[in-house]
Amino acid sequence: MPEDFRAAVAQLRTARLRPEILCEEMPAPQRIAPYASALSADVTVAGEDIGTGRLVLLHDPAGNDAWSGTFRCVAYARTEIDPELVDDPLLAEVAWTWLAEALEAHGAVFVAPSGTVTKVASESFGSMVDEPPTAQVEIRASWTPVGDVAPHVEAWGELLCTAAGLPPVPEGVVAMPSRRGQRGPA
Repeated sequence: MPEDFRAAVAQLRTARLRPEILCEEMPAPQRIAPYASALSADVTVAGEDIGTGRLVLLHDPAGNDAWSGTFRCVAYARTEIDPELVDDPLLAEVAWTWLAEALEAHGAVFVAPSGTVTKVASESFGSMVDEPPTAQVEIRASWTPVGDVAPHVEAWGELLCTAAGLPPVPEGVVAMPSRRGQRGPA
């Protein structure tokens, strides 16, 4: 394992996330890059999961032209939203800004961002007609981190919380993670 990847994984593990986030290491995809590390997370409030996501750190020592570097962060965030919001023409654009603002707020320097925002609405029929309509927003993004990886992980955590509707932590206040909020390496 290259030393720069080993160092990046160590930085990934030092990221501080809000106490509402239960984060664990998970098996990383094996075929996208020679080296990878992955995290999964759930945002939980009052015992209820209100958001979920994954973050994969990819490394190809030979570099990748599409990445504009040797590392790549690949993020996913999903949460339920009010079904009336799914038709808002600005929802996708606003959801994308959640990521950009989180990266900026955490001082995460990056290049080559890309991604999609998907809005999904479901209505039930037949024997399920009594089920209320549901809607979700999914954000899939990737970017090339520059420098320390920890701010990128923290920005992903903020994206999860913002998408799930949690208010931001006030400026100057540091969220103290609970024992449940973070787990060590799996």
